[in-house]
Amino acid sequence: MASNDISRRTLLRGAALGTLALASGIDDVFGQPASRPNIVFIMADDLGYADVACYGRPDLKTPNIDRIAADGVRFLQAYANSAVCSATRTALITGRYQYRVRVGLEEPIPTDKTDVGLPPEHPTLPSLLKKIGYGTTLLGKWHLGALPKFGPLQSGYDHFYGFRMGALDYYAHTDTSQKDDFWDGDVAIHETGYLTELLGSRAVDVVDGYARSRQPFLLSLHFNAPHWPWEAPGDEAESARVRGTGLRDYDGGSQKTYQRMIEAMDAQIGRVLQALNAHGLTSNTIVIFTSDNGGERFADTWPFTGRKTELLEGGLRIPSIISWPARIPKGRTVDQVSMTMDWMPTLLAASGGAPDPAFAPDGINLLPQLTQNAAPVPRRIFWRYKANAQRAMRDGDFKYLKILDNTFLFNVVDDPMERANLKERRKDVHDRLADQWLEWNATMLPEVDESSTGSNTGDRWADHIGAKPASTKADNPAPAKKPGGQQP
Repeated sequence: MASNDISRRTLLRGAALGTLALASGIDDVFGQPASRPNIVFIMADDLGYADVACYGRPDLKTPNIDRIAADGVRFLQAYANSAVCSATRTALITGRYQYRVRVGLEEPIPTDKTDVGLPPEHPTLPSLLKKIGYGTTLLGKWHLGALPKFGPLQSGYDHFYGFRMGALDYYAHTDTSQKDDFWDGDVAIHETGYLTELLGSRAVDVVDGYARSRQPFLLSLHFNAPHWPWEAPGDEAESARVRGTGLRDYDGGSQKTYQRMIEAMDAQIGRVLQALNAHGLTSNTIVIFTSDNGGERFADTWPFTGRKTELLEGGLRIPSIISWPARIPKGRTVDQVSMTMDWMPTLLAASGGAPDPAFAPDGINLLPQLTQNAAPVPRRIFWRYKANAQRAMRDGDFKYLKILDNTFLFNVVDDPMERANLKERRKDVHDRLADQWLEWNATMLPEVDESSTGSNTGDRWADHIGAKPASTKADNPAPAKKPGGQQP
């Protein structure tokens, strides 16, 4: 009942605002110009670089994702901010390296750590858009901290419909602890249905509501597909089996199931695109499709090697597509090196907003490359991940990589599979990048000392929003991997 009541209230409010706008004769009821673009940001979970047809996978049909690419721009050198989920989502919502806030340091976020989450006082993409009149809705995955301290409604979203932790059964809507984790706002709900389809249906309702209100909007549609457990439409029996494993589906799934999960997500994306078109919103709506990190067990990461949790290209390279018919020429590809954290400054620039000056973005505004076909901007981008003491940096065509005590230098343009180690032949470049990584790392928060217990750890980070420590810890020993390479 709570879900339906909230949905009806949202739609009625939208209809009333739309009537007020027509009567008032202004551009919209918030006094904003009608040219402000709507934003639909679609994020898949654990989708590999080549796991959609327009990036080369021949055994998958993804006509709706391909349509976004045909109507806009497809990035050929797009990176996730991390090889795991919460860290990338931190970078997306803040526009900054995730290592600047504690929530970006821990993956997975333990269910019993209520002190770890995105601080509500931190400026975010939705909170900054909200300041200039946007309506903001998150559908799907949050994974940036639990109630009562943290949540989408605490960090700039007006509405939330989805789940808070890292994985959810597609039918039972329970998490890895076999607890219910489905919410409408901050109200726990019970609904029946396949999660991908439920999210798609709610997304259509949200578009309908905002269209009636004529309010510009940010719709963040963060699917859990194709994250494990590997359950496609019609797999209720598999759902019942997997629930007894705590969702960690080491023996489940198949290429066919994975394919059907992606195709189900594509179908729901098609419904959202149809809703935009039905309301005449397509031209002035920015639609973005991407993934939070590289793929996992069944993913296609060609032409790269590596998977989720690895700083090899396959763990970091992601599909990244944007359309905005009113401003962006269609049917193009760009070689601009981009990163998840670039979307915040790009979308703020497109909407007429601005970052909070106290929290300057680490990402860049990509609009010149998208709307003016400007030449690619040289980038230096950095990563670190505690598992196997991994470090990485890309500067131009070169990538520095450290795994445990082994270091590498690759030209990832000429050698995307990272096979030819150039560290001896180009020792000058290797050493320069290694030093630059250390200099950058000194400006980030140190890694969490997992040997710490009790409240000291939480107290240690309480005041570290945006802090820049002078030094960091040495490498940590690598934890054991889970069976089959499966990660949260």
